[in-house]
Amino acid sequence: MGGAGPAATGSGVGGRVVGGLLRAADTVVLAAGGSGDEPPVTVPRDPAREAARRELAKRMYHENDPSLIQRALDAFWDWVGRLLGTAASATPGGGVGLAVVVLVVVAVLAALWWRLGTPRRGPLAAAVLFDDRPRSAAEHRAAADAHAAQGHWNQAVQERMRAIVRALEERALLDVRPGRTADEAAAEAGRSLPAHTDRLRAAAREFDDVTYGGRSASKQSYDRLAGLDRDLEHTRPAHAHTATAHGTHQGAAR
Repeated sequence: MGGAGPAATGSGVGGRVVGGLLRAADTVVLAAGGSGDEPPVTVPRDPAREAARRELAKRMYHENDPSLIQRALDAFWDWVGRLLGTAASATPGGGVGLAVVVLVVVAVLAALWWRLGTPRRGPLAAAVLFDDRPRSAAEHRAAADAHAAQGHWNQAVQERMRAIVRALEERALLDVRPGRTADEAAAEAGRSLPAHTDRLRAAAREFDDVTYGGRSASKQSYDRLAGLDRDLEHTRPAHAHTATAHGTHQGAAR
């Protein structure tokens, strides 16, 4: 009983179509001046075609037609199928070769995403080091160590860079200036501490990449900043060496 429904529906539609064609034929015959009891009359092809078209255009024959959305989806999937078929025929190995090519492209894109990080959505302002609440270098170091202990390397790198710059400000090697960026601080500090210029610039890049570049920091990157922080604590500025040497030279001259 369950399988009779679709068959009955299809038979009903087919019957309506056949009946419509018969009615169209009767209409053509009557239009030609004959009746249903008389011998068949030869009718020109064009009037017969027009009568059949008018009959089949009636709504009763199109109740089960697919909707406009369904027709659009069918056309789209047909296009996708033809496109994939063309690509498979043009690829060595057919469908398997096409699948391998797609997997290679996906792997390359994933590697680029991992290497370059999240794409920036537009031009960004330079990374500002400090927020509105001033803290000492010791406080920044404590925050960095706390983040590092929990494996939060992004925050640990940020706080350690802030500790480096704040310590240089506390030693009067940098002027206290709100809104200073990591790059500016590295460039200014490099003039007083030329032996660490490259490491200061590398630390500023680490800070920028983590804060605004979408990169992820690691334990190694944090260890590099922590080592730089410790080394800077024991480094005398270049002008101090010059002043000491100049005073020694004057004492010897006397």
